[in-house]
Amino acid sequence: MMFSFIKMQGLGNDFVVFDAINQKINLTTQQIQFIADRHFGIGCDQVLLVEPPRSLDTDFYYRIFNADGSEVEQCGNGARCFANFVNITGLSDKEILHVGTLSGSLHLRHEDNGHVKVNMGMPQLEPALIPFEAESQLKHYSIEVDDQRFKIAAISIGNPHAVIQVKSVADAPVERIGSSLEKHPRFPRRVNVGFMAVKDRGHIDLRVFERGAGETLACGSGACAAVVAGRMNGLLNEQVEVNLPGGTLMVSWAGDDAPVWMSGPAVQVFEGKIKL
Repeated sequence: MMFSFIKMQGLGNDFVVFDAINQKINLTTQQIQFIADRHFGIGCDQVLLVEPPRSLDTDFYYRIFNADGSEVEQCGNGARCFANFVNITGLSDKEILHVGTLSGSLHLRHEDNGHVKVNMGMPQLEPALIPFEAESQLKHYSIEVDDQRFKIAAISIGNPHAVIQVKSVADAPVERIGSSLEKHPRFPRRVNVGFMAVKDRGHIDLRVFERGAGETLACGSGACAAVVAGRMNGLLNEQVEVNLPGGTLMVSWAGDDAPVWMSGPAVQVFEGKIKL
């Protein structure tokens, strides 16, 4: 059967997005892996589905699948592409969208400069809710990976993140430590691993190893987690420019019970059809 899609990207973090409202689509793990394959399929970091709302207070439901076929709770760059997708395809002309996800509701806003601003919700720091195995909530934790000890911040932005501060992201062991920490037993649902270098109080560099996808050019929820980690440790201002390999995101967090806000671009690459 043929299915229509649009290939989109946010700072090089790329997605294949399907309208699951006007076409009946229920993807298997093998189909998702095929779609995401950069040699035999379309190629992407994640596959996104736009579905009808599941509650009266939302406009749509948003599902995210990693390249390995696993379904995940949250994706910030994907959320911005989701907002542009429903606008491009005529599914909605609203300036502000309320979207349901596995981790709760997202609020997406189209900005005048063409960017999309996302209310990512309040960060979750309680270990059991990340989930992360720890006796109590701390600003940072010591964890052993490949016979080395690292200091990490553990945070959920709707999905689990471990943030490691480094002197330079260029020299960070992203592949080696990221792949090992991703499946560390203290993270029962696996974890996204961010390597953050603080340049000054308003700027950080960041590389992220995403669970189920490997290192990506950008990770929106990872950028939010890094800013929360930096703010908790007194290193960053309320608004921070996050420089990722694929480009720049603006992230702000007032602290305490305030939500994290993220703003950045979302771009259509091409549209097409695929036989599944």
